Formats: sequence, C-alpha cells, structure tokens
Amino acid sequence: MTTFNVPTKADVTPEAQAIFDNLEKGLGMVPNLYAYIGNSANALGSYLQFSQAQAKGTFSSKEREAIFLAVSQENGCEYCQAAHTYLGKANGFSEEETIAIRVGNHGDKKIDIITRLAADIQHTKGYPSRELLEDFFALGYSHTALVDLIALVADKVFMNYIHNITKVPVDFPSAPVLATQEV
Repeated sequence: MTTFNVPTKADVTPEAQAIFDNLEKGLGMVPNLYAYIGNSANALGSYLQFSQAQAKGTFSSKEREAIFLAVSQENGCEYCQAAHTYLGKANGFSEEETIAIRVGNHGDKKIDIITRLAADIQHTKGYPSRELLEDFFALGYSHTALVDLIALVADKVFMNYIHNITKVPVDFPSAPVLATQEV
C-alpha cells in the first residue's frame, strides 16, 4: 500500500525549498498539506499564487474562511476543517459560528447564503439550486462575485482532495466533530 509522507525541505527541489522558506517567513511554519504539495514545486507555486490572488476578490478574509469551512465540510476534509476553524476564529468567528457554518445554518444572512451556495456548488458539481443563486443575487452580489465564489470553491476543492487522498497529519487544532459527522 502506498504511503504518503510529508516531505522535509531536504526532500524537495530547490524551487520548492524557496517556497518553503517563504512560507516559514510568512506563517512561521510550512503546514503539512503545503509540504506535501511541495512534491511538485509547480503545483505549490501555482496554488499559492491562485490562492493569494483571491484576497483581491469580492469576499473579505472572514467570508473566505467561512466559504472554505463550508466546502471543506461538504468534502469531509478534516485537515481543512481544522485549519479553517482555526483561521475562522482568527478572523472573528466564535467556535459556535464555525460549527453553524459547517452545518449550513449561520445566523448572518450573507454568511449563510454564501456558504450554503458554495457547499451546494461543490455538492452538485456545479449545478447549484436556482433558489440559492437567486438568494445570492438578491443580497446584492454581482456576477463578478459569483465567479469569485466559484474560484474559492475550486481553491478549497484542490486542498480538500489532496488531504482526502494523502491523509497527511493535521497540524492545526482539531475542529469539533459534528453530531451528523461520521467518526
């Protein structure tokens, strides 16, 4: 059976080592999931550029964390649930709010609609309910915002799939297990 190890800096190419150095400078660490992606300096570099570019889009950092939590819950990715619960709290959500986002019932209407739509986009493989789309546009979101939302879903799907395949160790505090979640 194939095992998936988290590479060290010495295990990756010089290009990936440079990216690891930048991650260490910016984050104080190289998260295990990023380290695994570092097996391909091209994939890691491309992913980081794409992900960082999303900060210039429609959604605030807090909203992006909410979207990432909802998609990670939909995909059953325990690594990203943990990381985005941690980052969501760092961006102002309470733990209770991170749970509400994951179950699809946040009290803030905008957060609720964008996270439910994001999860539905992933769940339906790009065929979300017309009702959720109409609710999204009724909140004043534009077609630009819809494209930005889909980009955020794609961002998180990439990370979720990497972890769901590799199961590299989670190096963030665990997200609470939900009552409806299998253990």
